[in-house]
This record gives sequence, C-alpha cells and structure tokens, in this order.
Amino acid sequence: MFKKLFAATTLSALMIAPQALGEDAHAGMPFGAKALEIYKTAVEMKSTKNHGETPKLARYLAAEFEKGGFPASDIHVAEVAGTAVLIVRYRGDGLSGKRPISISAHMDVVEAKAEDWVRDPFTLIQEDGYFFGRGTADDKLGMTSVTVNFLRLKAEGWVPNRDLIIAFSGDEETGMRSTRTLVNEFRELTDSEFVLNADAGGATVTLDGSTPASFRMQAAEKTYASWEITVTNPGGHSSRPRDDNAIYELAEALINIRNHKFPVRYNDLTRTFFRGTGAKTSGDLGKAMARFAADPTDEWAVKTLRADPSFVGTTGTTCVATQLRGGHAQNALPQSAAATINCRIFPGIGLAEIKTTLERVIGNKDVTFKSVYDSTATDPSPLRADVLAALQKAVDNKFPDLEIIPFMSSGGTDGKHFRAAGIPSYGVNGGYHRANDVNAHGLNERILVQTFYDNLAHWYVLLKAIAG
Repeated sequence: MFKKLFAATTLSALMIAPQALGEDAHAGMPFGAKALEIYKTAVEMKSTKNHGETPKLARYLAAEFEKGGFPASDIHVAEVAGTAVLIVRYRGDGLSGKRPISISAHMDVVEAKAEDWVRDPFTLIQEDGYFFGRGTADDKLGMTSVTVNFLRLKAEGWVPNRDLIIAFSGDEETGMRSTRTLVNEFRELTDSEFVLNADAGGATVTLDGSTPASFRMQAAEKTYASWEITVTNPGGHSSRPRDDNAIYELAEALINIRNHKFPVRYNDLTRTFFRGTGAKTSGDLGKAMARFAADPTDEWAVKTLRADPSFVGTTGTTCVATQLRGGHAQNALPQSAAATINCRIFPGIGLAEIKTTLERVIGNKDVTFKSVYDSTATDPSPLRADVLAALQKAVDNKFPDLEIIPFMSSGGTDGKHFRAAGIPSYGVNGGYHRANDVNAHGLNERILVQTFYDNLAHWYVLLKAIAG
C-alpha cells in the first residue's frame, strides 16, 4: 500500500511542480551575515536543562522578530516547565484558502562538559571548514535557518498565500513537555494542516562533493521509552561478602539485555526506504538493503544491517543501557544498583509488550521496573504531493534531481507530538553532512560551514515553494 501511495504521490508532485527556484548559498548571500550573528548568539547561549538559558534564547529570538517587522501580537514567548516555547505567525493573504503550515525546531541542546571537548562547546568556532559547538547541528542549524528566512522574506515584502507558524520548543532533548504544550494548551496558536520539521531530514554528502545517494524525508518515528531497573539488597560490610550482591545481579540483567535481539520488524515505509537507498549504496550494505526490501526474513541481510549502527534501528526495536548507578560506600555491600534502559520501539508495538519481554529476558523477579518517560506512539504521516513537490525544489537547489526517500527516524523529535495531536509532520531540514560528521549529542559536535549556508538557501526555496 505504501509503495503504491509513494509512487503515485511522487508522480503527482512532479506533475504539479513549477520551475525551480534557484538560490546561491554562501557567506555573502542575502541575510548571510545576519544568519551567522544569530547562529553564533544561539550556540553561545547555554540552552541546556541544567544551565537553563532556553527562555533567554526564546526572548532573544522574539526581539529579533519584532525588530524584523513582525507585530508583537504575533510573537508569543511562554515559559513552560522551566524552559520556554516561541510561537511566531507570518500572516499570509489567504489566497490559497488553505490552513496554516507550522514549522518546528527546538531551542534546547544536550548538555556538554567543556573538559571533555577539544574546544569550548559553548563558543562557536570556525575551523578547517567546519562550525564547532554544541547545537551547531542539533538543532540550532534548523532553528537559525527558519528564523532567518522569516526575517529575510518579511524584509523582501513577500506575502505567503497562507499563514506560516513558527513553533519552537524548549525541551526536545529531555521531557518534551513544551512540545505537548505547543500542540495542546497553545493549539489555537499552532493549529495547522501539517508541520515542516527542521530537526530531521537531509543527505549524506561525499568527501569529493559528488551527488549523494538520496535525500531523506522523515515521515515516521519510533516510540521513545525508558525504564529504570533496580536491584535492592540488605547490604552489609564489604569484609563479609554475600552471593546476592545487588551490583552483580544488575550486571547479569544488563548482559542478558545486551545479548537479546528483538524480532525483525518492517512496514511499507521501511521497505521502501531500503529499496530506494539500497539501489544507490555500494558493497554488502547496499546488497543487504535490497535483499531486506525484497525479503525481510533474509538472515544475511538482517545480520548485515544490524551490524551497522546507522541502520540497526530501522529493522526493529532496540533497547540499550544508557545510565548506571550503584552502591553507597567503597567499604559497604551495595544496598541498591540501578540502570536506565532506553528503548526505541518499532511503530505498532506496545510498551507493555516490550516491558514484558525485558522482564523475561532478565529472568530475575527481584529486578523492579520504573517508567521514567511519558512515551508517545504515533503512526507514519501520510505522504503529500505538495510537500514532496516543494521539498524537491529545495533539494534541487543543491543537488538537481536528487531522489527523495521517506524514512522512519530511530531517534525522537518533536514531530511525534504533532502527529499524536493529529497534525502530520515531515522532517525536511537541509542537513547535508558527511558520514563521519554525524555526532549530534556527542563530543565536538560540528557541521560543514557550507552546510550552514546551504540550509539557509534550502529553507528560502522551501518556504516560497510551499506557500508561494
């Protein structure tokens, strides 16, 4: 069903697509200097959960919008759960007769310890053709691009044929409570026909700059879930060891989880993704993709794909230990030991099923489970001819005729909460990264300087195409 829908939608998109909108991408492009100013300011604000500067960033951006000619009545900053949201409405002339389009991104970033980085994570540094700093990719790249293009288009006097709504969240990297607020409590401000997500999408570029295999548009996400598993024990003096040690029992539970392989799962979207990507991927990996698309029970294909961290999540549910704590003194037997297990659950699989599986795999009834995240499960967004057509024009600006392939994201974004609220979401950011540069959340986060300007041009073309 998905394959037929994708083929028909793509054909329709190509039939309605008007002439390409060309836009140069370089430091001297219109609003290029302003973009770098905003980007630098944003990266150097510590908008992490612990540092708490996300509301400061939201107010800074709001002031830029007001200076750029947006009425104060169309700019809304609200503090939510220790962070903030930003909503900005770009009013159209209504000639299309269509509902608004929301554009989402997030202002917060993952924590970064300066002592672990080669460079200060909260100083934007340009070096060797890269911008370094926490959030340079995730997601101050998308946030800046959308912001600057609203300012540029307003300055150029452009009027969209429908309202465009910025909906920036403030805790995408943690609890996503601000996103829920955007689509629920502030629904009258953010209600829209669909969402363009600036926190997903893009293509992997080669070292020589040749055309990538494809552009990936996020159309679905796995369910994010975390449990804290705990073992307790009476403890005692370390000079009197006992067999039922809480740390050892927890270690055994974790090893059992590590060794467990969840069943292979697939849907029309993931098979379409592997079919299209496999045709343009060399070596065994490309062969495995093609064979999996043809037959998801192919053992060699499954083994090959699951050996690659980039694609293991597309073949089913994954669960992994991410945090660990235990004991209370070096000369005492541990009274408790706990670990966080983070799961990315394939669409259509319930949380209860995964929890039951983990309990069975651990095989120790004394290990207790506590949910530490309010999970949200969503179905894939339906493909739309208008979104594909507009996105193709933006992609063509960098790589003419590059194929767009929908994919399911193994990570989580704000898009899932829009989907859960009945608003389809599409990850369409122009993130052109080299394979070895994808280190969002990790040390020494960076993006190519050219990617920064490419993404500015990408959103300029995209916004004019989708609402022009």
